[in-house]
Amino acid sequence: MAAVPDVPAAVRQAEVRRITGLSGLPGALCSNHTGQTWRFRAVITCGWAPDVVGEWVTIGPGRTGQSQGVCGRLGTGVGAVGVDERRV
Repeated sequence: MAAVPDVPAAVRQAEVRRITGLSGLPGALCSNHTGQTWRFRAVITCGWAPDVVGEWVTIGPGRTGQSQGVCGRLGTGVGAVGVDERRV
């Protein structure tokens, strides 16, 4: 996860997992262990294809959500999955 100066340690250390959902898309699954509402999106590194970002997902305290994206067909596959996060 990229360090964001005003993000509490609880969010920086939140559960973020590289996932493959039922649709077969790579993405991020995040759990919110804070008392505030956050939004996030998956940031996917796609090898030779352009990188992509998933849809913004808003998660309230104690909730979990996922964001997914699609790498181009001409790429070499998913190289990394990270998250971009913001306090709501």
